[in-house]
Amino acid sequence: MSTMTLALNLGWLMALVQMLLFVATAPLLLGWIKRVKCHMQNRAAPSILQPYRDLVKLFRKQTIIADRASWIFRTTPYIVFGTTVLSAAIVPLVAVGLPTAAIADVIVLVGFFALTRFFTALAGMDIGTSFGGMGSSREMMIGALAEPVMLMAVFTLAMSASTTNLSEAVTYTLKSGLVLRSSFIFAALGLMMVAVAEAGRVPVDNPATHLELTMVHEAMILEYSGRHLALIEWAGFLKLMIYMVLISNIFFPWGIATELTAEALAIGVAAIAAKLALLGIVLVVWETVMAKMRLFRVPQFLGFAFLLSLLGMLTHVVLETGG
Repeated sequence: MSTMTLALNLGWLMALVQMLLFVATAPLLLGWIKRVKCHMQNRAAPSILQPYRDLVKLFRKQTIIADRASWIFRTTPYIVFGTTVLSAAIVPLVAVGLPTAAIADVIVLVGFFALTRFFTALAGMDIGTSFGGMGSSREMMIGALAEPVMLMAVFTLAMSASTTNLSEAVTYTLKSGLVLRSSFIFAALGLMMVAVAEAGRVPVDNPATHLELTMVHEAMILEYSGRHLALIEWAGFLKLMIYMVLISNIFFPWGIATELTAEALAIGVAAIAAKLALLGIVLVVWETVMAKMRLFRVPQFLGFAFLLSLLGMLTHVVLETGG
């Protein structure tokens, strides 16, 4: 076996391990966030492994499906989970330059997220309940406002790196070194606000409450139970982790492995664990000091995020390239 073939096989193996690491540790990240939040609010904290126990409990429960449910309602949990796993597979977590880097494009990532949102909204309306329709309409409104902000934020980096490929953009930031750029600061702030909205966190949504008049994501999945609900919840954990990894590795990529050696990979795992833990604390502080906003104020929130991302792009064009 040639050296090139061996390196390619090692690359595919690392890509598979990275994807499995994404799937396996997403509930752990949520458990960390919940534990830190309880400590900050002076409440009794659950185990950091509690999300795993909740998923196991849901997988063991009976799945109840309404008689008038169509194939859309039945297949949506599998489509949502599978698409989210594919999204995780193309996002650089521990290493860059893997075989999956060829399709690790921000346009592909946004397309996966849009497909997930599309089927979730359809499933919410499929049964015909008022809550499902209400949640679907709210989710589509948030998605229509959040996706342009995400594109604008990542395109700011893409214009600097002259590529929309995530792996190549991360490599460019690594080679550029620690340079304080105002365009990156604006884009990172805009992407953080989008992550809060897309993951259904405070102040846009509150995953801990089930109030009919305020819930967004929970309203679409009220009719799900058992393994179907477990898959959708797991996909939600993954989506939050994907956004946090994007923020960590696109704007602060130091520590990510650029070669497939044991030492580089160990440093990469330690670096992303530290960055995610720190971002989790930042998210907890944000949610603790912020209150759930009214629904009609969400467009203003995302409009401000779009303004930040636009400022990042304009700052790059005017100040950094002299355009």
